[in-house]
Amino acid sequence: MPYYVGMDIGASRAKLVLVDPERQVVAKTLRSSGIDYVATAERCLSGALASAGLSQGDVARSVSTGYGRDNVPWASGTMTEIACHGKGAFHYFRRPITVIDIGAQDSKVIHLDAAGRRTSFKMNRKCAAGTGAFLEEIAHRLDLPVAELNGMAERSTKEVTLGSFCTVFTATEILERIRAGEKVEDIVKGAFRSVVKRIQEMDMPQGALVLTGGVVAHNPILVRLMGESFGQEALVPPDPQFAGAFGAALFALEAAENG
Repeated sequence: MPYYVGMDIGASRAKLVLVDPERQVVAKTLRSSGIDYVATAERCLSGALASAGLSQGDVARSVSTGYGRDNVPWASGTMTEIACHGKGAFHYFRRPITVIDIGAQDSKVIHLDAAGRRTSFKMNRKCAAGTGAFLEEIAHRLDLPVAELNGMAERSTKEVTLGSFCTVFTATEILERIRAGEKVEDIVKGAFRSVVKRIQEMDMPQGALVLTGGVVAHNPILVRLMGESFGQEALVPPDPQFAGAFGAALFALEAAENG
């Protein structure tokens, strides 16, 4: 039986998905991207194949995507992360959707029609606001592990509004809020709301709202706040952090099917 691989090397994390001909996920791996993308890709592939009891000879085709997609020597081809996140999300929600992917260094808003064809997209690359890097900076300023932000925000009883558009200025504003006696959990919730606002400034959903990315996977409160702000339920596919890698694997499979 042939298998297909999608490799997504992002600015922070590398994700790999291995699927069978029925488009079922057989194995997946997650690692820090590090500074040697070639070595990271090799480790991800070795880990997934070992988990599934397979060898590299069982892989019929592979596609790489993400920031480091050109540094995967064993990949059969490459695709943009815009295309792969759209493909991965549409597999689960087959109707007109808007995919919002929140990554470590950028955010993407991708519009797809009822056939899964991309109609337009917008991408934020110029500022860390609205990305995982923004939340990491907030955690640093508050001397908190990033993994604790969601739990703290969930305990908030009063949301503190953060008005700054810049990550650096927001960090300064947070210090001012602390001096003013605001509770840390209320500030953290305000930081999550700030991420949502930056996304809203990029574009509005057309059709169903679907969220992907590692920030979404680890912060359920962001899903709720996004739904509140856009006035509709925010849908999340299985393993949202792997959506891009899954989409890349589907592209690999389809390329093989089409000869």
